Amino acid sequence: MEWSKIDERYAHSLPFSSSVFAFLCSALSALCPHLLPPVCVRQSSLLVFAVFAVLAVAVSASRLHGDAKRKDLIEAVNNAGTTWRAGMNSRFAGKPYHSIKRQLGVIDENPPAWERLPLHVHTGFDMAALPEEFDARQQWPHCPTIGEIRDQSDCGSCWAFGAVEAASDRICIQTQGKTNLHLSAEDLLSCCSSCGFGCNGGYPSAAWQWFVSTGVVTGGNYGNYSWCSSYSMPNCDHHTTGKYPPCGASEYPTPQCPTQCDSKSTYPIPFAQDKRKFSRAYSVSSSPEQIQQEIMTNGPVEAAFSVYEDFPNYKSGVYQHVSGSYLGGHAIKILGWGVDKSTGKDVPYWLVANSWNEDWGDQGYFKILRGVNECGIEGSIVAGTYSG
Repeated sequence: MEWSKIDERYAHSLPFSSSVFAFLCSALSALCPHLLPPVCVRQSSLLVFAVFAVLAVAVSASRLHGDAKRKDLIEAVNNAGTTWRAGMNSRFAGKPYHSIKRQLGVIDENPPAWERLPLHVHTGFDMAALPEEFDARQQWPHCPTIGEIRDQSDCGSCWAFGAVEAASDRICIQTQGKTNLHLSAEDLLSCCSSCGFGCNGGYPSAAWQWFVSTGVVTGGNYGNYSWCSSYSMPNCDHHTTGKYPPCGASEYPTPQCPTQCDSKSTYPIPFAQDKRKFSRAYSVSSSPEQIQQEIMTNGPVEAAFSVYEDFPNYKSGVYQHVSGSYLGGHAIKILGWGVDKSTGKDVPYWLVANSWNEDWGDQGYFKILRGVNECGIEGSIVAGTYSG
């Protein structure tokens, strides 16, 4: 029997595509006659099936281990009497737990001083006068992007999303609502050669430098062609069961850098004329009061923090690390702060927009402990000033 004609009756029961099945058959065909006795060739179907069966068991075990680990982490958090609740946000249900790492795209969430943007310090303000609660959505209701939750899909593009989200908000805020734009994550992700490695991770500070040196065009979310360059990767459910297919089915490569608006775009401004630039990019001190003053004065900021294994299971409350090991760095947008009193204690928090769509967490948002640099959330704040 020829290896290329291995009985297809075995293939339907295995977790591999027909192309993968054929590839492995061909590989074994080349190796087996030299490494195994003739009986191997005569029993080719059984041998290939045995190899596939072993691989299938390994894949299934990895998936089951991922779900079991999620349940253990959820139980650990909910039994800890902490400030937040965990639940089965199964965007990667049935996937190995480490598969989340592909969506944690900050290469260094705590860069050394020499890599940081110039520090912008607020002076002459009364720290005691800072409000107990602040929500940029309420402060600037005429800026619709502030309240938007985007979806980075199955790509490590959080560094780009945090940047274009906060930058879009700031353009509206700094023009008093006269200019409402939706900046393109696709353009920044795929064109910024100095920002890192596209879907394989990047640097938030470099994204803001790119806004100054080159700028980005406008762009809608996946399937929205009302702007110039829309996001090319579809929404998927991150650690939750919802209206989108689960992430992990397709790990997308970095898209090609666009040089013109989408062919389906209805946007009237040509690509070359649509580049939006900032006049300044800067970092903000890790002092909570400095971050508060920056947000209250100029708008939401981009931040990066360390993600641990318990975080993907966030449902409500004020997150702080309870259980699990380090997974990677993640970039997000901070748009406000407040004090949670639901546990009978005053727990200060930052209000944060994630980029895992509205099915994840608390309708796409989460709160994280404020004032103690929880998971490094206050240590690498970046932002900028729009040039108009």
